Amino acid sequence: MKCPLGATRTSFVFGSGNPNADIMVIGEAPGADEDAQGLPFVGRAGQLLTKILESIELQRDDVYICNILKCRPPNNRKPLVGETDSCEPYLWKQIELIKPKFILALGLTAAHTLLKSGETMTALRGTVHNYQGIPTLVTYHPAALLRNPEWKKLVWEDVKFLRSLYQEAKGS
Repeated sequence: MKCPLGATRTSFVFGSGNPNADIMVIGEAPGADEDAQGLPFVGRAGQLLTKILESIELQRDDVYICNILKCRPPNNRKPLVGETDSCEPYLWKQIELIKPKFILALGLTAAHTLLKSGETMTALRGTVHNYQGIPTLVTYHPAALLRNPEWKKLVWEDVKFLRSLYQEAKGS
């Protein structure tokens, strides 16, 4: 079954970054800027994501960035379950190709899709989850931080935790 979002999008936004990345960052869906450019996280939320990564000494080129959905939902609405279900096989293929050692899920849509959980952000944060054998952390989506700047401290805690796990795995 083809997803109806294919008919309304400008670009299929697959992903970008290092094809050999140890860390895969997974968001919800492309927004207007991403749909126009065909790349994930290029708008305001993407600029904030770049700063978040740089805060833990990572560049965008060090990680692989993608979304659950590869097409923009109309008016940036929350993805429907049927849409995430039809797009998830593309994500599985990306994960199979990249073989990340860690996944950072940005926002509840990404977390709920990956972890098949309906838990709150508060319940999901600060814990290492398992997605297909890959340690997975959950934090707020950068777009949510633009609306709720008080959550930036929580994201800082989450990415510092990711950085410590990553350094431990690398043995440095």
